Amino acid sequence: MTTIFIDADACPVTREVLMIARRRRVPVILVGNGTQSFDRYTNKDGVDAIQVSSGRDAADFAIIERLSPDDVVVTQDIGLAAMVLGRDARAIGVRGRLYSKATIDIEMEVRHAEQVHRRSGGRTKGPAPFEDEDRERFSDNLNRILDDLGV
Repeated sequence: MTTIFIDADACPVTREVLMIARRRRVPVILVGNGTQSFDRYTNKDGVDAIQVSSGRDAADFAIIERLSPDDVVVTQDIGLAAMVLGRDARAIGVRGRLYSKATIDIEMEVRHAEQVHRRSGGRTKGPAPFEDEDRERFSDNLNRILDDLGV
């Protein structure tokens, strides 16, 4: 059975995920640090939450250890997306970006190069403002993934 995991720290599309999941009867697990309150989402229509310590990558590892092939992970984290793809699951970004095994290695290299550049005092461009078009693209692509999985 497919489960949708949300890397819930600062996830702007939680409502969209829950609407789609409820309509398709797909369980959702919100994973985030203890500073968040998931009470408004959990215990309703197959939505559970896992609160992790605030340690670096704690949410990522909590997701990976529970992940099965054909699960879907919603994340902005390329590193988590790479681990998800390595487990034969699906990863989608909050703007609807579909992560792929064919491109994830180069994306990881770009992320690393940007980190090195910032550590040496350089600047990189931040993300564009989150728009309604991003929500629509996300919803369309999440529905497409679930269609592909037969859910």
